[in-house]
Amino acid sequence: MTMTDVHAPTAILQGGLLDTHSPLLAFVVGLVAVILLLVYWDLPAFIGLVIAALVVGLVAPQLAPPEVASTLAEAFGEGMAGIGIPILMAAVIGKSMMSSGAAERIVRGFRSVLGRDNSEIALWGSSSFLAIPVFFDNVFYLLAPLARSMRARVGRDYTLFIVAVGAGAATTHVFVPPTPGPLAVASEIGVGLGMTILVGLVVAIPSAAVAGLAYGHWINSRLDIPLRDSMDTSGEELEEISEKSTSELPGMFEASLPILLAVALVASNTAVDTFLPEGAAIGTVTSFIGDPNVALTAAAMAAALTYRRMRALSDEAWADELTEALKSGGNIAAITAAGGAFGAMLAEAGIGDYIAGALEGLGIGLLVTAWLIAAAVRIAQGSATVAMLTTAGIMAGSGLVASLSVHPAYLVMAIGAGGNICSWYNDSGFWLVKEIGGLTQVETLKTWTALTTIISVMGLLTVLALSTVFPNAIVG
Repeated sequence: MTMTDVHAPTAILQGGLLDTHSPLLAFVVGLVAVILLLVYWDLPAFIGLVIAALVVGLVAPQLAPPEVASTLAEAFGEGMAGIGIPILMAAVIGKSMMSSGAAERIVRGFRSVLGRDNSEIALWGSSSFLAIPVFFDNVFYLLAPLARSMRARVGRDYTLFIVAVGAGAATTHVFVPPTPGPLAVASEIGVGLGMTILVGLVVAIPSAAVAGLAYGHWINSRLDIPLRDSMDTSGEELEEISEKSTSELPGMFEASLPILLAVALVASNTAVDTFLPEGAAIGTVTSFIGDPNVALTAAAMAAALTYRRMRALSDEAWADELTEALKSGGNIAAITAAGGAFGAMLAEAGIGDYIAGALEGLGIGLLVTAWLIAAAVRIAQGSATVAMLTTAGIMAGSGLVASLSVHPAYLVMAIGAGGNICSWYNDSGFWLVKEIGGLTQVETLKTWTALTTIISVMGLLTVLALSTVFPNAIVG
């Protein structure tokens, strides 16, 4: 990237107009398009996102018009390859756990241990812990049915439950290895895994607590989200199940088996990749069973068999119910992949590199600079992981890491915090939370987008405080 590129934003502002060759033009046009299509005209999310992505491609100077449609289709296909089977199986898990009473049984188990007034703590703690070995989206697939069942049981506080689940999983996703983002950033910066995990946990806990519990309670008192139909289960059906006696529900182990199975299988692969040498014989097995496509398929079958047993369904009725769940999952998968494709088209326009280059030379502290770069790239193109890796590459390539006066683990955390900020329309995670949670766009912005921003800011503040008090990290 040349110095002309780095100072391009200044030239653009001085000129008063966006340069037609600037990636900023594609970003602004894409932002306007998605707001007009999804908010003003209220088009179905999938259609609106595809049109907005096409518009970005046509405006982006990096893409020739004949390449736009194929690039979009490729990005959509890559997104669907990553989330298609997991979301479809998650739909089966959600439908089966809700309708069989398994989710209700787990909720009662939580409440018997923690008490009626601490349901959100159970969801928050569960999502935080599960997201260490399991990707954020998989955690949300598994715990969203519990949040919905908790709402049916309590009769209120769905906003709080959704925020608690989202905050726990999202925080771990960017701060604590062996999740891919912080693991890759730590490797790029040259920080050991043990120190990264230790500092990541110290940064993650207050960030998740403020976003998931403090903000969760605050927004819950101001926003009452009803229990809408979602994942092929209606609010009325859930309320009916909540009135059943415990003896009419599956046992605790059977009810929990889909979650336990998915986590155990994925965690086995994570553990082998993290702690055993490359080429370990057992890795051949765990790489197969620990793949999310396989793990969630196994979990879906466990949940579906419990559903069939508890409802005494015939073969035909069971197949029909699962097919309806898959229809719901297909719509969610399409919307989520389209959101990712919209972000990918912005990335193709070069907005991430452009913004990163513009911010690289800021004359402020390195930790804050890294946070700003990651935050700007995240907002512009949608992917937290891409934002983190882009920023890590800039920091490592610039040679600035060696000039840090504090432990480089803090730089990893600052990058993770910036990469988590403001999940919105160009992030597939936004659409996943909206569709699986049964939220409106406005509700998703007030809950999910807000909590990711709070995590980001709180994470940075925690990093700055820790690096001041303990410059050599938690241990010398």
